[in-house]
Amino acid sequence: MNRKIDIFSKLYADFQSFGSELKKWKSQNETIVFTNGCFDIIHHGHIDSLIKSAKMGTRLIVGLNSDESVKLLKGKGRPILNEQSRAAVLAALSFVDAVVIFHEETPAELIAQILPDVLVKGKEYAIHEIAGHDTVLENGGKVETLDLVPGISTSDIIHKIKNLD
Repeated sequence: MNRKIDIFSKLYADFQSFGSELKKWKSQNETIVFTNGCFDIIHHGHIDSLIKSAKMGTRLIVGLNSDESVKLLKGKGRPILNEQSRAAVLAALSFVDAVVIFHEETPAELIAQILPDVLVKGKEYAIHEIAGHDTVLENGGKVETLDLVPGISTSDIIHKIKNLD
C-alpha cells in the first residue's frame, strides 16, 4: 500500500500564509482550538496536552515559537531542535491540523489574528497570565487550562542528558 502522507501542507511560516486556510475552516463552522509552545523535545506531556486540546474542537492549531523566540524565553543553548524540525514533528501528529510559527516572545498577536474559539494552556499559568486570553474572551471564546503530566519537562530531559556518565 502506498499511502500519501503530507505533513508539509500543515506547516505555515506565519499567519499570512495560513489565513486562507483559517478562513475556509471558519466558513465551515469548525471549532478552532489554539495552543502554543516551544515543543523543543517532544515528550508524553506534550502529547497528552495536545490530545486534550484537540478534543475541545474540530481543528487544532499549534502556535510554535520560532528559534529566535525560544532563545528569548529559554536562553543560551536553546532550542535544541530548530523550528523546521519541531514543526515537522508536530505536523506529523494526526490530531494537529496546522502548525503556525510565530517570532514574538508571546503568541498574543497570532491569537488576535486567529481568534480561536478555545485557547488552551497548561495549569502552570493562571488564566490572566495566558497570552491572548483577553482577546479570546472579548470575542466570545473560552480559555481552558490543562493539568500537566507530573514529573516531565523538556528542561528535565536536557538536564538528565547533560548529566549522563
